[in-house]
Amino acid sequence: MSRIGAKDTKPELLLRSMLFRDGFRFRLHRKDLPGKPDITLTKYSTVIFVHGCFWHYHSDCREGRIPDTNSKFWKEKLSKNVERDQKRQQELLEMGWNVVVVWECEVERMAKGNIQEYNGVLSKIKANIST
Repeated sequence: MSRIGAKDTKPELLLRSMLFRDGFRFRLHRKDLPGKPDITLTKYSTVIFVHGCFWHYHSDCREGRIPDTNSKFWKEKLSKNVERDQKRQQELLEMGWNVVVVWECEVERMAKGNIQEYNGVLSKIKANIST
């Protein structure tokens, strides 16, 4: 587990590339914000978290499930991750930031050329942008 990277994951790089291509400019992994958001659109007071489906227990995805081996450990660990995510997102909302969560499976579908998926993610981001 120590070799699992927290920054610059493939889904994050793909989303950043797509956002940059669409004219968004952003900051990465701001340490002064709770949870160190993956992408910060400062101009729009919006933060984006790119969550891995397994590590953040995505319930709508086949990857977001508890492994059969050592399931008690994994259930506890992944539940703590979800609790921490919710706490950090609430802190950001209280600070006046808009929070968008993009799942790894969404980015993977976008990378495979699913234009509708990309438009859905883009509209999710734009819906949270306050100008």
